[in-house]
Amino acid sequence: MTLAAFEQLEALTAVEIVDHVLTNSCGKATITCSFQAEDMVVLHLLRQRLPDIPVVFLDTGYHFRETYAYRDKIAKTLGLKLVNAEALQSVAEQESQFGILNQTDPSRCCQLRKVEPLMRTLQVYDIWFTGLRREQSPTRRNLKPVEQHALPTGKVLLKVSPLAAWDWNQVWSYTVEHSIEYLPLYDLGYRSIGCEPCTSIPSPDADPRSGRWGGVKLECGIHTFSKREG
Repeated sequence: MTLAAFEQLEALTAVEIVDHVLTNSCGKATITCSFQAEDMVVLHLLRQRLPDIPVVFLDTGYHFRETYAYRDKIAKTLGLKLVNAEALQSVAEQESQFGILNQTDPSRCCQLRKVEPLMRTLQVYDIWFTGLRREQSPTRRNLKPVEQHALPTGKVLLKVSPLAAWDWNQVWSYTVEHSIEYLPLYDLGYRSIGCEPCTSIPSPDADPRSGRWGGVKLECGIHTFSKREG
């Protein structure tokens, strides 16, 4: 796709973006899914078109027990083709070698348990769907609905974020309208949900991701390790 073609996608709805990409792009598609509300909306859109799309979950070993229970329930109920991307070391092995990295060096922890497993997993795909939105964080305000990304290996794929322009009210309205079961942690006040040791409830007026990593950083690295082209 040309730069002009990417820019034209800005005017499309989320449904139109999904349909355009699936109609005009070749290769194998996947969605990375943390089972947060945005991901569930995109998954809902995709499964109407690709019922067997691989669903990649970054299993860090540090998620909330509620997240694991919800993942397992949804995967079973929907019959998802779940791909659990895991680090080379178990949590116990990592902590034995490096200590509690999520306390001493959270970026290194994310690199080992999120970024590297995802890099390996994405190698076999050509189209990468995400639930990213510009509103989520200042680091995402320049997000485009469709971007061409190069992985560190040189592999180039389409990164598609159909909800890039959506706000939280749109996400929640879609969730309610389509009766999508949501992660129970939202009822406790969480807005951005990752690994339990690094996730807290944000203050009411703060951006959703301010509750991650104690405010030390806003990104784990899985959306910054690949290089946007064009």
